[in-house]
Amino acid sequence: MLSAILFDLDGTIANTDPIHYAVWQDILSQYNLNIDRDFFQKHISGKTNTQIANDLLPQLSPEEAWQLAIDKEVRYRKLAKILHPMPGLGKILKFTDTASLKRAVVTNAPQENAVHMLENLRLTDVFPVVIMAKDAPPGKPDPAPYRLALSRLGVKSKNAIAFEDSPSGITSAVAAGIYTIAIASTHEPKHLLELGASMAIKDFNSEKLWDFLASYRS
Repeated sequence: MLSAILFDLDGTIANTDPIHYAVWQDILSQYNLNIDRDFFQKHISGKTNTQIANDLLPQLSPEEAWQLAIDKEVRYRKLAKILHPMPGLGKILKFTDTASLKRAVVTNAPQENAVHMLENLRLTDVFPVVIMAKDAPPGKPDPAPYRLALSRLGVKSKNAIAFEDSPSGITSAVAAGIYTIAIASTHEPKHLLELGASMAIKDFNSEKLWDFLASYRS
């Protein structure tokens, strides 16, 4: 029986990846790293800033990497002044209300970004549980964030669904034993299915999603 739906934030509740891409592209060019979209999706999308700095800029000291992360997120929030929800988000949230389902956000985003996004989208009161990488280190792709969300909601993995858009997020949710649906807003559906997602959809308006939800709760 379905008891809860868990949502990633960036790329799932709102497609913010184009903004993150533009900021990282500019920052990394200062280190003579000229990235394209494919590089961003493979090495950056869905990862924490710590993971990104360790992988791409190992020459930075911990203090320098920390400052870079802070500067990056300040620039992101300046650009992300107006965010638009993923199509169909209102519909799936209404479904959770009608079906009396618990819900949570599980994200690798820094706290300031998560707060900014939820406030911007007027969803702060919609999600009483918000799990960030700092709450369950090391963050995605480790299953710890999803396991913590399940624990706080008092829900078993077999009774939950997770929506994710990134490889690291799908790996995390699948490893936590959760039925995972890929939102193919930032990555190819085939790749996300290969990582363990049980279904890949364009957005929350997908007819395939609603057919599934009708059968899942029966």
